[in-house]
Amino acid sequence: MEVNKESIKVIGFDADDTLWVNETYFREAEQEFAKLLSGYETENKIDQELFKMEMQNLEIYGYGIKGFMLSMVESAIDLSNGKVDNATISKILNLGKEMLNKPVEVLDGVEEVLKTLVDKYRIILLTKGDLLDQERKLEKSGLSKYFHHIEVLSDKKEENYKNLLEHLEIDVNEFLMVGNSLKSDVLPIVNIGAKAIHVPFHTTWAHEMVKEEDASGNYKTAEHIKEILKWL
Repeated sequence: MEVNKESIKVIGFDADDTLWVNETYFREAEQEFAKLLSGYETENKIDQELFKMEMQNLEIYGYGIKGFMLSMVESAIDLSNGKVDNATISKILNLGKEMLNKPVEVLDGVEEVLKTLVDKYRIILLTKGDLLDQERKLEKSGLSKYFHHIEVLSDKKEENYKNLLEHLEIDVNEFLMVGNSLKSDVLPIVNIGAKAIHVPFHTTWAHEMVKEEDASGNYKTAEHIKEILKWL
């Protein structure tokens, strides 16, 4: 894919694991959850059942820490055959609260990139998840001043992007998306005719992984977010 910087007018940035650390905290919480439930099942089985519960609950709870908390509670009840005690449930809820209160760790190079691009392009934040939590992280990050528009989507599928670009009156040929997830930030974008740059993060949620044969597409990959500046 060639990025013609003259044709690009609007750049969208994903938030979690593109601008700041996110998935690492979920992995840490999963490990603590497995320890709490270790008297009932193996760590591998607990991980599998928790992921299965998250997938079952996605349509009800959506993405984010609050839905993850509820899935942990439900999984604990199922894995223990209803025997899990109140003290353990309380500890599970505290795991979620600790995640919500984590400091926001902005990734290296992010602010430099935004500062460089903000006067050249219309910059928008396109993320998914819990609205209140994403607003909190954005405020803590100190990055809100760089964005002309902020959108928290319920999901990031082709239809979601099409509807949003139409609503914001953005020409698909003038739009570039930057994100860490091939499944959510890159492939849907190139499928609707826009441009995308993939900036991988070292940890990826299983739900966001794509098979190697499905990962091909007309997009660029940058090992570090600062690399995108050479195309813009």
